[in-house]
Amino acid sequence: MAKEKILIYQVFTRLFGNRVNNNKFDGTIAENGCGKMNFFDDKVLKQIRGKGYTHVWYTGIIRHATSTDYTSYGIPRQHPAIVKGKAGSPYAITDYYDVDPDLAENVDKRMTEFEQLLKRSHANGLKVIIDFVPNHVARQYKSIAKPEGVADLGADDNKDHSFNRDNNFYYCVGEEFRPDIDLYGGEDTPYTEYPAKATGNDHFDARPGKNDWYETVKLNYGIDYCDAGGRSEHFEPTPDTWKKMLSILLFWASKGVDGFRCDMAEMVPPAFWNWAIGSVKRAYPSILFVAEVYNPMEYRHYVDAGFDYLYDKVGMYDTMRNVICGNSPTSQITTAWQWVDPIHDHMLYFLENHDEQRVASDFFAGDAFRAYPAFVVNTLMRSNPFMVYAGQEYGERGMDAEGFSGKDGRTTIFDYWTVPSLYRAYVDNSLSEDEARLDALYTRILQIASKEKAVSEGQFFDLMYVNGHFASRQYAFLRKADDEMMLVVANFADEDVTCKVVIPSHAFDFLGIPHKAVEAEDMLGGGRMTADFKNDDFVLVNVSGHDCRIFKFNLSMDTDIVFNEHNKEEFPPAHTAEHLLNQTMIRMFGCERSRNAHIERKKSKISFILDHKPSRKEEKEIEDRMNQLIAEDLPVTYEVVDRDHIPADVKLDRLPADASEKLRLVRIGDYDVCPCLGKHVRSTSQIGKFVMLGTNWDEMKRSFRIRYKIV
Repeated sequence: MAKEKILIYQVFTRLFGNRVNNNKFDGTIAENGCGKMNFFDDKVLKQIRGKGYTHVWYTGIIRHATSTDYTSYGIPRQHPAIVKGKAGSPYAITDYYDVDPDLAENVDKRMTEFEQLLKRSHANGLKVIIDFVPNHVARQYKSIAKPEGVADLGADDNKDHSFNRDNNFYYCVGEEFRPDIDLYGGEDTPYTEYPAKATGNDHFDARPGKNDWYETVKLNYGIDYCDAGGRSEHFEPTPDTWKKMLSILLFWASKGVDGFRCDMAEMVPPAFWNWAIGSVKRAYPSILFVAEVYNPMEYRHYVDAGFDYLYDKVGMYDTMRNVICGNSPTSQITTAWQWVDPIHDHMLYFLENHDEQRVASDFFAGDAFRAYPAFVVNTLMRSNPFMVYAGQEYGERGMDAEGFSGKDGRTTIFDYWTVPSLYRAYVDNSLSEDEARLDALYTRILQIASKEKAVSEGQFFDLMYVNGHFASRQYAFLRKADDEMMLVVANFADEDVTCKVVIPSHAFDFLGIPHKAVEAEDMLGGGRMTADFKNDDFVLVNVSGHDCRIFKFNLSMDTDIVFNEHNKEEFPPAHTAEHLLNQTMIRMFGCERSRNAHIERKKSKISFILDHKPSRKEEKEIEDRMNQLIAEDLPVTYEVVDRDHIPADVKLDRLPADASEKLRLVRIGDYDVCPCLGKHVRSTSQIGKFVMLGTNWDEMKRSFRIRYKIV
């Protein structure tokens, strides 16, 4: 079974499907609304899967601290002084066994609605990742949904000890909680806590500052951070917190969750992870564990502890950010992957997530298209997973001042809000031209990543060490699996360039590249080219500013074939649509293929000889059938045959008199086959949308003229 490239789509569930577009600063849920789990219906999930994603990370599912009052549903109220923002941080968990009520249409049925979301996601081919927050909880943690026989966190703690192996929390004995914040938070009485518990970001006194994680409490995994030696481990017998956290993991795994993104995993000892992950995987072998880890020196410890994937933040992300912004040369990309090469399959690449600034924000690149080359490189360069944060594919800027979050180039995780680009994409269908164009580029690359074996499991060969002439703004590499090889050239510069991409002899030996002329398909719709690997060790590639070229070589194909001249410059989506339309008309009306077609990028015209003028209903059926075929994502393939081996369903009466003995047949699934030398897309979903602009009927000639465009 072929290995699948993992492509994760992170959605901040509270914001993604918000149908209210008020966006009042620091607004309540009543004023600004909130996204719901039920927004992810079959239509939305099919759309996500259709882009190529394999997993959805539903961020913020587990119940967390909020200023919204749900006491009428039996949910304990949180004091607003220790809640960040009106909505609250999804990483200040108040009940590990409950679902956040904000996300439910029916609060009393919130767990049922989550289980239905799981079922819908799976039915649409998507696996589900949720957060596991192991390092800290909300200050007023209180589980009302824990299974029978499970004790609450802190319920049995000995508060007379700052550290005790079987305590769940750390205590500042004899001290009251006195953070550098307003403890009233608009209430008549202040928040009180005695003795004070240690704060989540390893703040072990009673006075955390306003920039600390003051709303959270550090969990105790058997490490005494404040003993005489500075730090000591007490893992035998198994600490109580270990047992309780394993119970939580098994609870969600039993629901059918496919993976956990483990928040601040490096603040929890590897010994716990080794014990817990092993226990979970014995019961659920296919479940994934993704670690948020920032110290590269610790990466191998967490891989050894059982994590499937680690954030490559302090490494590839930081490098790509510097390259995009022009602060580092592209050669640093090579350094970034080499640093973790022994564990490269365990690294998770990304350009955005809920913690980082949006690429298009004023604090980062200012323009999402400037990061497109980085997106292509990170998605295609290795077989490890890649993650997109919802809105990134539309160029979301994150430049709103939402409330607690402030105007910082990030999409808020603390406030009730509506993400502008996601609202336009999923609620009122009003994407701008640039947003739609960027989304189309993202979808094309994600589909290549999801379908190409060279990407999902092929070998990787970095070409930078022999291409120092790239002037620090271009990056090139090869991917190869079996007889298929891809050449990817990315241009991070503003200006167009012609790259002389050197292919070194070591690449020929390492990848098994044959010394012969090999034809390549431009996977982004620019036609075909031939690389003469018999005589040259370089390929000339033209790349526009902030753009990429991707060529796919079939190394087994003999390209020493002479075809007749072909000088037309077709627009591949419209030309492929012409093939579909010909076969559709044949099947609907029993006519012949068109002898009169003008296929252009902006508008195309094609005529058919019919026995009657089609009715309006038939015209609508033509358009509907075309778009159904496009949606079926039929593969577009080529084969070369000689005249003695022409399939019975292929007619040669329209070939030019000087046609070669060898013919190139273009197949669209099992729907159509036709001899053609033109440019085509790789599968019908890449055509776009077929729109009939109008028709004309010539009664004398019995000619039916169709005008159409591709959107």
